[in-house]
Amino acid sequence: MIGIIIALISGALMSIQGVFNTEVTKSSSDWASASWVQFSALLTCLAVWAFRDRTNLMSVFQVNHKYMLLGGVIGAFITFTVIQSMGSLGPARSVMLIVISQLIVAYLIELFGIFGVEKAAFEWRKAIGMVIAIVGVVLFKWE
Repeated sequence: MIGIIIALISGALMSIQGVFNTEVTKSSSDWASASWVQFSALLTCLAVWAFRDRTNLMSVFQVNHKYMLLGGVIGAFITFTVIQSMGSLGPARSVMLIVISQLIVAYLIELFGIFGVEKAAFEWRKAIGMVIAIVGVVLFKWE
């Protein structure tokens, strides 16, 4: 149950953050806004680490596959693409497409066992669910 609550909070925070970042971009630029987002995230993470965690920061480099350290780089491009999509599509349409994309990519990662994730069997139920979600986006966008 806690996982569901945390996931719902995460989705809500992503939507709110996207709106905030898009507004900040209006007074600066895409990359200036993305830089502020990443910098303020760094400061927040370091503050929480200092008060709650205190494990060795360098232990992140012990990860088996060094390409996994590119999460922050990917995060910068996530911030940029969310700003761009929300600015051109609006928050609701943008988030729907983002969530559909996340769902499809996450399922493909599980299906093929990419990045060391345990391989999952294909399930028609999940494929049909994704099709229904895509139809939902089309219906939502339909004018």
